Amino acid sequence: MASRPKHAEPRPAPRLYLVTPRLGDPAAFMDPLAAALAAGDVAAVLLRLAESDERTLVNRIKTLAGPVQEKGAALLLDGRRELVARGGADGAHLTGIDAFSAAIETLKPERIAGCGGLETRHDAMLAAEQGADYVMFGEPDAQARRPAFEAIEERVSWWAEVFEAPCVAYAGTAYEIAPLVTAGADFIALGDSIWRAPAEIGATIAEAVRRMSAETAA
Repeated sequence: MASRPKHAEPRPAPRLYLVTPRLGDPAAFMDPLAAALAAGDVAAVLLRLAESDERTLVNRIKTLAGPVQEKGAALLLDGRRELVARGGADGAHLTGIDAFSAAIETLKPERIAGCGGLETRHDAMLAAEQGADYVMFGEPDAQARRPAFEAIEERVSWWAEVFEAPCVAYAGTAYEIAPLVTAGADFIALGDSIWRAPAEIGATIAEAVRRMSAETAA
C-alpha cells in the first residue's frame, strides 16, 4: 500500500480494500471471499474476528491468510496486533489514535500499520507523523454509525491535497464510490454491502471496479 506519487499523470485508479463481516467460522467464508478476490484488483482484506480464545483466533487467521495473500492482497487484522505475526497476517488496522500509537512500534517496519476511527484532522495528522501506512475515513463505528457523507468527502479531499500517505475511503453503497474517487481516495473500502447477497458478489465487485475506473478516467 504505497504512498501516492505527487502530481502523477494520469492518476492511477484506486484499488479495493475489502472489510469482512465479523467471522466466527472462516471456512464458511472461503467461497464468498474467493469470489470477491477473483472479481477485481483487491489490495487488502481487513479481517474482523468474532471473540474466541487466542489459539482459535490464530487458526482463523491462518485459514484466510494463504488464500488472500496468494491473490496478491494483504491480510490485515482489525485490531489484534498481538496476533499478526502468529497468524501470518501482513499487518493490523487500529481504530483511534491512542490504539494506533500503542501499536505502531510492535508492527513497523516489518508489518503494515493502518489507522481509522480518526475523529479530527489533528488525529489524522498524528497518525501520519507516526508512520501510518494509510489512514481510513468514513468507516462505521461499533454502533454502525458514520459521519455525514459530505464530511467524509471533505476529509478525503483535504487529505489527498496535503498528504502523500494513502487514504482509504469507506463506501457504504455503490453510489458513494464515484464521489470518493473524485475526492482523491487511493483505496475504496467496501464492507457489508458486498456480502449481503453471496450470489452477486462477483458482479458487485466488478461494478465497483467499473465505477472507480470510470471516475479516474473522466
